[in-house]
Amino acid sequence: MATATSHAAAYSAEKLTVDGIPVIRLRDSARNIEVSIAPSIGNMTFELKVNGHNALYFPFDSVAQWKEKPCQLGIPFLGPWANRLSEDAFFADGKRYRLNPDVFALHRDSEGLSIHGLLLFAEGWEVVSVEFGDECAEVTSRLEFWKHPEWMAQFPFAQTIEMTHRLSSGVLEVRVAVHNLSVDPMPLVIGFHPWYQITDAPRDEWRVHVPVRTRYLLSEKTIPTGKTEAATLPASFSLAERRLDDVFGGVQHRDEFTVEGRSQKIAIRFGPKYPVAIVFAPATRPVICFEPMSGVTDGFNLHHAGLYPELQSVAPGGVWTESFWITPSGFSSPS
Repeated sequence: MATATSHAAAYSAEKLTVDGIPVIRLRDSARNIEVSIAPSIGNMTFELKVNGHNALYFPFDSVAQWKEKPCQLGIPFLGPWANRLSEDAFFADGKRYRLNPDVFALHRDSEGLSIHGLLLFAEGWEVVSVEFGDECAEVTSRLEFWKHPEWMAQFPFAQTIEMTHRLSSGVLEVRVAVHNLSVDPMPLVIGFHPWYQITDAPRDEWRVHVPVRTRYLLSEKTIPTGKTEAATLPASFSLAERRLDDVFGGVQHRDEFTVEGRSQKIAIRFGPKYPVAIVFAPATRPVICFEPMSGVTDGFNLHHAGLYPELQSVAPGGVWTESFWITPSGFSSPS
């Protein structure tokens, strides 16, 4: 694979500076798809443009505006825990670890619970390869978690995280590899919080397919209780007068989550190590989030309580790897 931009090739990959901020851009010229990633802002993908239409939510006029007031958009990574913890502490291998909010400003929800881990807007991602060829364009970035004492004070498991974005055949693959450098097994509840949008129809006209089999019952603070019920969503339904903020299980990696407008469609498929999906569709914004998760919200503590036996972990010296795939279609050229 080549390592410099070639405008004659079907695929290209390049390092840019946009508004003074480093950006990696992957391009598929045959399909007119561009993927833009900001390594210094949580390694977030903020654009998945098809014929000029962004399939990802980006409510700013510029990258500089976003950098000035960073918020979730595009495809944020959630780690070393995804979503909420039920308290400022978690269990791992029978031991209780307290968070240290005096060392690091934790993200909080409206109930004051710690949410979305430590890495949302992390600046420490280092681009280690940018490549393209006849079949794809891709970039891999690395975050050395263990070098940050403020993070280790919250989650004392030394680790390195690698994330690869690969654009091929009209599909964006997002792959993450977690390397456990510590001497103990590392519990794993990580995920992504992608914000998708359809631009050819208002939110109330979007139709959604959510291929799940179970729904986790939640407390008033949106923490799973450990109980589940059968998912009863229709095979296809409209977002009109409907909001969603639910945790689902029984995700099969061959199934596709979809959102459709008049002609536009976004289809998302999870790898098998993402058995949990959070689906978030607030009534106040034209977005929907199909969130691939390695475990349920508060999975560390639920596992310790005997309510969630499916918790994944990474053995000492081991590597956990998984992907999800995004396929946009029907995004025709602007008239």
